[in-house]
Amino acid sequence: MTETAQIPKRPRHIAIVSETFPPEVNGVANTLRHLCQGLMQQGHRVSVVRPRQHDENHAEAQGVGQALFTSEHLVTGIPLPGYPELRFGLARSGRLAKLWRRQRPDALYVATEGPLGVAAVSAARRLGIPVSSGFHTNFHSYSHYYGAGFLEKLLCGYGRWFHNRTAITLVPTRKMQAVVQGMGVHSTGLWSRGVDCMRFAPHKRDEALRRAWGVAANDRVVLYVGRLASEKNLQMASACYERIRNLHPKARFVLVGDGPLRKRLAERHPDYVFCGMQRGEALARHYASGDIFLFPSKTDTFGNVVTEAMASGLAVVAYDDAAASEHIHHEGNGMKADLSDDDGFIDAALKLADQPTLLNRIRAQARLDALDLNWSAQIEQFEQLVFNQQQRTKYHVLKQSIPLL
Repeated sequence: MTETAQIPKRPRHIAIVSETFPPEVNGVANTLRHLCQGLMQQGHRVSVVRPRQHDENHAEAQGVGQALFTSEHLVTGIPLPGYPELRFGLARSGRLAKLWRRQRPDALYVATEGPLGVAAVSAARRLGIPVSSGFHTNFHSYSHYYGAGFLEKLLCGYGRWFHNRTAITLVPTRKMQAVVQGMGVHSTGLWSRGVDCMRFAPHKRDEALRRAWGVAANDRVVLYVGRLASEKNLQMASACYERIRNLHPKARFVLVGDGPLRKRLAERHPDYVFCGMQRGEALARHYASGDIFLFPSKTDTFGNVVTEAMASGLAVVAYDDAAASEHIHHEGNGMKADLSDDDGFIDAALKLADQPTLLNRIRAQARLDALDLNWSAQIEQFEQLVFNQQQRTKYHVLKQSIPLL
């Protein structure tokens, strides 16, 4: 029997530290929503440490809290440069240590690498609390998209220092695991993502919404869902759509999300449909009302939108990276191209637009394959990886306390 299989299934207290959290809308917050829900459903106590969010709606935050955590500790937040919607958390490690002395967690999971994460890791190490971290955001790769590529080595070194201070770093794909190990991070574990196939489903297709976009029943909607920001490689999405429209003039490009590039894109492409940020059932209807889903990012560590699009019955076009590297089978349940093959990305999208039979077959298979990506299995994997660090820490402390004879 393996060591992880021996972990007793009993309720634990896990503290989750993150500089982004629901009701914020992004991949990290979405993942933490499902994680907290899953842990609570397993009977665990979940406490959250996060910054106070900008313009936070108290009633909405309370509603989130009732579903996602047992207790919450808010710290001061300041806007993240280039991402004013997100905030750095500021807290002294001594203050967090005082909090965790009163309500000691069995384990700590630090989801973000900012100042709050650094303080949390320091406090946990001081108290001997097992601490794990997550590699959710590829910040060192973002530097190239903001004219600061010279910072990549510095950011990579910071990430290596940060994650090596934790017992294990959880990564969402095997490809990202190799990247993180290549950075010099010593201990990594594979923790993937599920998708809510009850929420995201083909039957939520909304013909009235499609008419509002200006498309008829047989016209193609090319869809993008995500942040409208430089690191998402939106110029490729735009170039790809323009090639499709040259051959299929009635196709429309619909973008769901917000970000710093929205104004520039809207001015340059007034014919594109900008839907802004969508949540819940409205988001599910927007997904299901598309046909071809473009995911041009080369920086995402996973990309929850890929599996959400699959669950919604869309044909995904992506690079062979992140979620697509694990879950997309070329011309089986989606289309993918090598990271260096921009022409291949466009050709894959054109093939879908030109071949309705292939498009429909891929859409049906994407939904079927998404049904296997449930969150319950991922919650169990998280428990094994994170709570196993508790067993190791206890053993290490016990061994150190035994005098040599």
